[in-house]
Amino acid sequence: MIAVEEKVLKPKLDPPAAALLAEVGLLLTDRNIKAFLVGGFVRHLLLATDTADIDLAVTANALDIGPGMADALGGSFVPLDEENGTARVVLAGEGQWTIDLSTISGGIEQDLGRRDFSVNAMAVDLACIDLTPGQPAFSESDLLDPSGGRADLDKKVIRALNDGVFNSDPVRLLRAVRLAAELGFTIDGHTEALIKKSGHLLESTAAERCRDELVRLLAVPDAEPLWPYVDSLGLITALVPEMAPAKGVSQPKEHAWDVFDHSVRTIAAVDFLLRQGSWLEAGAEVLAAVPWNDELAVHFARKISGSSRRVLMKLAALLHDIAKPQTKMIDETGRTRFFGHARDGAEMVPAVLRRLRFSRKETKLVEAMVRYHLRPPQMSQAGVTPSSRAIYHFYRDAADAGTETLYLSLADHLAARGPSLDMANWREHAGLVAYVMEQRRKQEELVTPPRLVTGHELMEAFSLKPGPRVGLLLEALREAQAAGEVTTREEALAWAANLLTQDTGEEKS
Repeated sequence: MIAVEEKVLKPKLDPPAAALLAEVGLLLTDRNIKAFLVGGFVRHLLLATDTADIDLAVTANALDIGPGMADALGGSFVPLDEENGTARVVLAGEGQWTIDLSTISGGIEQDLGRRDFSVNAMAVDLACIDLTPGQPAFSESDLLDPSGGRADLDKKVIRALNDGVFNSDPVRLLRAVRLAAELGFTIDGHTEALIKKSGHLLESTAAERCRDELVRLLAVPDAEPLWPYVDSLGLITALVPEMAPAKGVSQPKEHAWDVFDHSVRTIAAVDFLLRQGSWLEAGAEVLAAVPWNDELAVHFARKISGSSRRVLMKLAALLHDIAKPQTKMIDETGRTRFFGHARDGAEMVPAVLRRLRFSRKETKLVEAMVRYHLRPPQMSQAGVTPSSRAIYHFYRDAADAGTETLYLSLADHLAARGPSLDMANWREHAGLVAYVMEQRRKQEELVTPPRLVTGHELMEAFSLKPGPRVGLLLEALREAQAAGEVTTREEALAWAANLLTQDTGEEKS
């Protein structure tokens, strides 16, 4: 018989984590509180992956000890769930550590048995942790693993602990998919079946928690294989029931997919264009036509409230055609049309995102992308270069979502044509985006300096009273300045005088 060498655990703590755990250990020991590292932190240690989230199960009420821990560590305290006794300590500064505290009820073994998935149902007594940087943090005998979590880590499988895990906490439906996507794991067959029949439970879940999991799921790169899978589990329409009518809604023959599948594939097209994923229908030649630089990469990574611009673009990709089912019509030539779907879709977006507790700023950005996603190609009909005024109007209307809307229009194009993409049309569209962005940069150079004239100067020069008319005149002057039609104070005053004369003439007629 051949001897099989036993697999030896060698999870290691980096110095910042070791130092923080040492502080936490002293705080708890002083109060005679026993603590266990649990869940995600143990999983990350075993997988040798980085995390700034520490999960601790404690033999005291987490809501009682959390404030003192936050004060001692210079952080802030966030109560999470009073009924189940969970809380969070958020530490400021480098690393942005968070410590999630849960109250042990009935012993650590029972506590682990109430968790969601086997890979999250492992624990190590904090007192057994070796805090020496570079040394194994704990040994095989220290690991508490009553549900076979370590074996599932080795098999790269997400497995529900029991058939009631989703009834206990429906947000776990989303967490299962998100964990599998982040770790590159699969969900075992029985757990998949449970998810498929439990999607309706999300209706009763706190919207903020659903939003947080959705944002993390949208942040996972390479969306092409992920989101069709999310749909196959029934989770897209469970989260956004307004998307259900789009299933099976046919489109004109140049479209490769129906409205729903097109929307899901547009998510993947966004990742492809932002250099965050693949696109099976196209490769380097398609991507090379699209403008890209480090500045754009930084732009799409910036956060609006709690979500990155890239995540909000992917959310807009899902929702951009949400109004197509109710706007569908067949014209006199027999062609399918969706008149007004961008406007009607934008009007649906706030209700969807308010329900999911997205912030006002996040909602406005997504709403603008949906409203104006058709505008970029419309600026260049029949190959005519868009005018400076058309570009100015686009950025004025799209506001902070201008760049996102341009790239969403490209993603929409890719997900419409699919394998039938016409490279000449694609290069024209990508070239239009590059031209509009460059012209906008030049416009910003013209209008970023102080205004050529102020509102007070206009009121004094033309005997105007304070009011909306002055604001409209300033905006018209700003547009003329961006278009390069006025460049000096004298030209601005002459331009304003001419405009006011025209207005007076119209009023007299």
